[in-house]
Amino acid sequence: MEAPLQTEMVELVPNGKHLEGLLPVGTPEVDSQRVENPSQSCVESRGFLQKNLSKEPHFTDFEGKTSFGMSVFNLSNAIMGSGILGLAYAMANTGIILFLFLLTAVALLSSYSIHLLLKSSGIVGIRAYEQLGYRAFGTPGKLAAALAITLQNIGAMSSYLYIIKSELPLVIQTFLNLEDQTLVWYLNGNYLVILVSVTVILPLALMRQLGYLGYSSGFSLSCMVFFLIAVIYKKFQVPCPMPSNLVNVTGNFSHMEVAEKAQLQADPEAAALCTPSYFTLNSQTAYTIPIMAFAFVCHPEVLPIYTELKDPTKRKMQHISNLSISVMYVMYFLAALFGYLTFYDRVESELLHTYSQVDEFDVLILCVRVAVLTAVTLTVPIVLFPVRRAIQQMLFQNQEFSWLRHILIATVLLTCINLLVIFAPNILGIFGIIGATSAPCLIFIFPAIFYFRIMPTEKEPARSTPKILALCFAVLGLLLMTMSLSFIIIDWVSGTSQHGGSH
Repeated sequence: MEAPLQTEMVELVPNGKHLEGLLPVGTPEVDSQRVENPSQSCVESRGFLQKNLSKEPHFTDFEGKTSFGMSVFNLSNAIMGSGILGLAYAMANTGIILFLFLLTAVALLSSYSIHLLLKSSGIVGIRAYEQLGYRAFGTPGKLAAALAITLQNIGAMSSYLYIIKSELPLVIQTFLNLEDQTLVWYLNGNYLVILVSVTVILPLALMRQLGYLGYSSGFSLSCMVFFLIAVIYKKFQVPCPMPSNLVNVTGNFSHMEVAEKAQLQADPEAAALCTPSYFTLNSQTAYTIPIMAFAFVCHPEVLPIYTELKDPTKRKMQHISNLSISVMYVMYFLAALFGYLTFYDRVESELLHTYSQVDEFDVLILCVRVAVLTAVTLTVPIVLFPVRRAIQQMLFQNQEFSWLRHILIATVLLTCINLLVIFAPNILGIFGIIGATSAPCLIFIFPAIFYFRIMPTEKEPARSTPKILALCFAVLGLLLMTMSLSFIIIDWVSGTSQHGGSH
């Protein structure tokens, strides 16, 4: 399939406005020389944001104002998902060494995928995922990318709101010290998820620029850091093995430590239960691999964040991506390690629920629940931005920015997602299928094949090492997609649902 014959020049601004018809598709070499040539790095820094008197647009007429730090917060918040709650369960079914190997491999592959996206965008002067698809495969490529972004991020937002629906009533019930949940409205998850969507998520989602959410992203990350600190602290507070008649294990630490050592010496089986595994393969190991593979999904947000970056260059955006991935890599591993070393094989697929089995009214875990709820709530507006732009790419590409349309898209999206969360009891299973198909496309397949098509053959022949690596990367994505779909179908057929968390 040949590249489209139409000509196109995209001026990308956060509201999705595009102007087309200025730059021939068949002449990417000019952009390639301007952007890719290391000897012209000073020209690159001038080309992204026009600082001189010339009014000719290069990449964008929008001057980004988001700082390096705020961009790191936004991208880290886009990476961070509810899946962190299931990583201890993943470690229990892989072992510490195998988990570390898989997590490292996924982090490196994600960084390489972002490198392909940034390099492709630099060649053609486009910072929109959907428009990269257009330059590579025409309208089908653009629609495929927009559809994948829409489905993936709607699934992610649904999982976040599902957590709010299920966890917030428990938090309020614990705050009020109620033994049994009553029928009052403020303990009804359906009402609470609507209330949170209207009062918190929707106002943030109406921001015109993604960079303004850097402050809320920073606070969201602080909440997850608090979660991590609590998990580490609890490792030294919860005894192993836990006594069967345990009511509150947080009262006397010295007494617990003595009792724990005595029990381990008297019971060899108990000692075996409290011994970490370094390499494990069992029937649940295969279910944990897709969880980890999708732990670094942030690719739909990379190019919008790149657009709003102050004085943007590919090198600077790659540094932001690498730093964000590194921070999440450390947080993921520490949360999984200390969560696993607290409960070992008894850890559940949702870590906070495991702590509730220890002490339902533990104040620290209550605060952690509030922090996690805050984090996922503040993540929803970040995830909504790429969905809104994908819809604009498909339906309103050549139209001027309209506040009415901007507000209506966000309102309709949140309304539909709330309805799904309220009326679809198996929403996680439904969007498990969506995530298993759209996530590999966005992370592995699309960046690789877009790069293969967009990179000029004069610069990199089809049999060059970078293009061969890109094709191998796409094949890996296809394998992961096939594997994930197979596990989900087997899970449904067998009737035993496994939930290790989702992004």
